[in-house]
Amino acid sequence: QVQLVESGGGLVQAGGSLRLSCAASGRTFSSYGMGWFRQAPGKEREFVAAITRSGSSTYYADSVKGRFTISRDNAQNTMFLQMNSLKPEDTAVYYCAADGALSATSRLRRAQADYWGQGTQVTVSS
Repeated sequence: QVQLVESGGGLVQAGGSLRLSCAASGRTFSSYGMGWFRQAPGKEREFVAAITRSGSSTYYADSVKGRFTISRDNAQNTMFLQMNSLKPEDTAVYYCAADGALSATSRLRRAQADYWGQGTQVTVSS
């Protein structure tokens, strides 16, 4: 079992920045590919970004590429999402997820994961 807890959400003006954190406990953090997802009201959950176990490779949705950066600190069992140049359309509940498959990042990019956090609200005002 892996427990995931997101933090860092809040209200920010368009053009601003936020940094989300995902703290993991339980089994070995470095055994899991990790990802960020979001769900806006009335919409399906969508992939935002993923990172491999070592952190050597990252993947992004086209809508956030160049504005968001995913990273992880395996020594601290924590993953991050730095969000810059935020837009009102980025408003959503943001979730972190972990997947233990060999093809973890491929699964994460299809919004498939073994474990999910409870989410943190991000609201971007215009």
